[in-house]
Amino acid sequence: MRKKIIFFSGLCLAAGIVLGVSLCVKLSLFTPVSAQVPAKPAAGLQPEQARQFSAGAGLEDSVINVAGSTGKAVVSISTEHTEKIKGSRRFYFSRPFGDSPYGEDDTLRKFFEDFFGSMPEREYKQMGLGSGVIINNDGYILTNQHVIDEADKITVTLSDGREFKAELKGSDPRSDLAVIKINAKNLPVAGLGDSDDLRIGQWVVAIGNPYSFAMQNPEPTVTAGVVSALHRSLGRSMSRDRDYNDLIQTDAAINPGNSGGPLVNLKGEVVGINVAIFSTTGGYQGIGFAVPVNSAKRIISRLIEGKKIAYGWLGLSVQNLTEDLAQHFGTPDKNGVLVAKVLEDGPGKKAGIKEGDIIVQIDATPINNVRELLNVVGKIDVGRRVKVSLIRDRRQVSVDVAIGERPLDLEEVTETRQAAVEKKWRGIEVQNLTPESARRFMVDEKKGVLITDVEPGSAADEAGLRRGYVIEEINKQPIADVAGYEKVTGSLKGSALVRTSRGFFLVKEKSEGK
Repeated sequence: MRKKIIFFSGLCLAAGIVLGVSLCVKLSLFTPVSAQVPAKPAAGLQPEQARQFSAGAGLEDSVINVAGSTGKAVVSISTEHTEKIKGSRRFYFSRPFGDSPYGEDDTLRKFFEDFFGSMPEREYKQMGLGSGVIINNDGYILTNQHVIDEADKITVTLSDGREFKAELKGSDPRSDLAVIKINAKNLPVAGLGDSDDLRIGQWVVAIGNPYSFAMQNPEPTVTAGVVSALHRSLGRSMSRDRDYNDLIQTDAAINPGNSGGPLVNLKGEVVGINVAIFSTTGGYQGIGFAVPVNSAKRIISRLIEGKKIAYGWLGLSVQNLTEDLAQHFGTPDKNGVLVAKVLEDGPGKKAGIKEGDIIVQIDATPINNVRELLNVVGKIDVGRRVKVSLIRDRRQVSVDVAIGERPLDLEEVTETRQAAVEKKWRGIEVQNLTPESARRFMVDEKKGVLITDVEPGSAADEAGLRRGYVIEEINKQPIADVAGYEKVTGSLKGSALVRTSRGFFLVKEKSEGK
């Protein structure tokens, strides 16, 4: 009997345990053990780093996709230019009584050339290398103008290794863009994006083929980075006659030979055309530049048709306002552009714009600085009349200007020095202009005095005046020569507004600069 009771009690206990477990499971009172174990982070990474690592996998995939898609539309461009140089023989004979033991005798040289004949012309072949991107499946390729400049022969190598001779359809030195064409169909094409949508810090990919012949591999190379800055300018010394005033700056590596290749966003859209690197050694130093693709989109159709690209022009030399200049001219802030010089027979001169005017608006577009003025005016059709709003003598003035066509050789200038004036005015030493001094300093002014020296730390130095500038006016009084300069500065007190060949400068009174 006792055994039966123990057996029955055990059976009830077992049934109770089974029933309790079933009830807990049904009510989700147990949490699965696997959910309690945290996901294992990547080796050596903290949880936050692991999350960033997982996000980076998306970036990696994007770069891989861009390389595999847009990369197929990137080509290598090699150019060849043949230059002929007339050959000559040089004969040297002893001159026992001359200043030099050797010298060229023209009479004897002519005798030997008549006897032996003149040397034939020699040919020198100059080779160039760059990149490009296919923008049309009929074989149209966008690249830099400097890549194909003066080329007698252009060869394009596709990413699959095929080679084609290319024909130049159109080029524009100012924008540094060109379109060439190859006879091929059904080519991979890169889509053009919108460079106005770019943001600083946005990831971009630079694609090109900088060393294709050395590597003996037609496939383009890919580098990734971010947009470091927008609206960058390279300045006159680097730009020359090119408009490098609105460039994209990136730290994606751009090497020699990458010029003409595309800068691409992570969608695979071309947002720029790689154009230059800034380097002190010739190698990559983390600063590359690209022409915004929207600049190309505006002129591609005309380049394909071989038409000349015309840019609007006001015929003015302008400069940005400083705080001192803004205060002197009575403007509320530094927004606007100061007219430093009005060129003869230019559109601005004909419309009545004067030196010292401040341009604040063109039609309905505000003008805050020189870069904005160049961009706005350059895009206006030649011949179109626009309303230019000015500040003149602290009053608002408006003039109608018929936009002219920007000359190709706008920067043709020359200048130099002559007898310097001993007396220094606020740290400046000047002299009259001469043809010799004009050639030396490369200025084209015919009147004024040339600055030959600026004392370091003087009032003129702090104002920004430099050796080689030509002073044309002081406080609106014309300066024709040294005599006129001494007459004006002899009794001058207080701040002086100096107009030079390089714009306006406000030179404050400073006793140690006298």
